[in-house]
Amino acid sequence: MPRRYILAEIDAAAASLRSGDVLAYPTEAVFGLGCDPHNRQAFDRIFALKQRPPTQGVLLIAADFTQIERYVDTAKVPADVLAQVRASWPGPFTWVFPRSAEVPDWVAGAHPGIALRVTAHAPAADLCRAFGGALVSTSANPHGQPPARDLATLSSYFGDTLDGMLDAPLGGASQPTTIRDALTGVIIRT
Repeated sequence: MPRRYILAEIDAAAASLRSGDVLAYPTEAVFGLGCDPHNRQAFDRIFALKQRPPTQGVLLIAADFTQIERYVDTAKVPADVLAQVRASWPGPFTWVFPRSAEVPDWVAGAHPGIALRVTAHAPAADLCRAFGGALVSTSANPHGQPPARDLATLSSYFGDTLDGMLDAPLGGASQPTTIRDALTGVIIRT
């Protein structure tokens, strides 16, 4: 049975992430699966759980810009573009940037960029703060199934295969965040 953490136990949830665990946690609209983006074994477990092709890549979620700044190749991002993106955060906006060498190849998959979000959803942001950095964030569902929006669906999808879950409310959004290219503004996912 996965360990169920409540918000008062967020430090314990973050410690489990640091030790290589995979956790489900609430985001703006759906539950996400998360791990330390620099832990290849944990990352591979997420893709195995989701039955997702490794070429797809995932986004990283953070509590503030300082947690994701190192993943952006800022030399390739005009200052005004970066200022516009930063003005949209924290919020339900995911932006794809040219990635720096700090992004593990497995996180980006076959993509040249990296998708990043500074969330305004308190439980997810608190988990990133307690963890001390950005986390992998990919919808909690087997590939091709709708994302889990409650703990019962989460359990039906993954049973005992998750290490834990943060039992906290979802945000008020009805669907996952739109993903846009930071340089062009083109919508990649609605």
